[in-house]
Amino acid sequence: MSTILEICQDAASLVATQKPTDLFDVDNQQSAIFLSIAKDTLESLRRFGDWQELTKEGRLTVSPHQSIYYIPDFCPDFYALINNTIYIRDTSEKLIGAITPEQWMTDRFFNGGDAGLRFKIQNNCLRFLTPPQKTCQIIFFYRSAVVALETEHNGCTYEEKTTITKNTDVPVFDEYLVKLGIVWRWYKRNGMPYEEEMNEYEKEVKAKFGNGLSGRDICLCSGWHPLHKLGGIHVVSHT
Repeated sequence: MSTILEICQDAASLVATQKPTDLFDVDNQQSAIFLSIAKDTLESLRRFGDWQELTKEGRLTVSPHQSIYYIPDFCPDFYALINNTIYIRDTSEKLIGAITPEQWMTDRFFNGGDAGLRFKIQNNCLRFLTPPQKTCQIIFFYRSAVVALETEHNGCTYEEKTTITKNTDVPVFDEYLVKLGIVWRWYKRNGMPYEEEMNEYEKEVKAKFGNGLSGRDICLCSGWHPLHKLGGIHVVSHT
């Protein structure tokens, strides 16, 4: 695993510029540029999608008649909910996913059918329209805001970070993607042509992200219809 400083140094070699020795040297403009574009790259990757590297399981104990829960209290590194992944652990009952403002208003003020355990995320809080009537534990999956790990923290334990703060921090993303992202951003920051490098970066990001998606069966037999299988050869393909 390469540190963020080592990745920036590799990127500097590719763009034929002086290698930074300390990304957090406030008196060095070159270091400041590399630190800025490194943070931009990690933020861009975090926002791109539900990476396997960022997918985590969260838990929330719901109290009777309490509707509002502050997300950082039970999920400090929360970035985005992976919808349709919320279950009540005690009964394996699936909650209805996050609803739109229109559905929320309809259910709350116009009795629009069975509301069930509906919720919305607002002001960094999870708000239930009708909370459970008894204490239960809810489990869900979410996209973490973590972008780096601090190595050699408390012995063999890693500290997760939502931003880089040390030269020795290790990005959670593929280091090749991070390096490509730094390279094209460096060209752009310095007013140089960057389209070719940016296109290569975006191509690699999509390929890497696609490799992490779950596979599904594809039927190769003739006369296949999505509602039934006629028998034949099936292969698993990533989509």
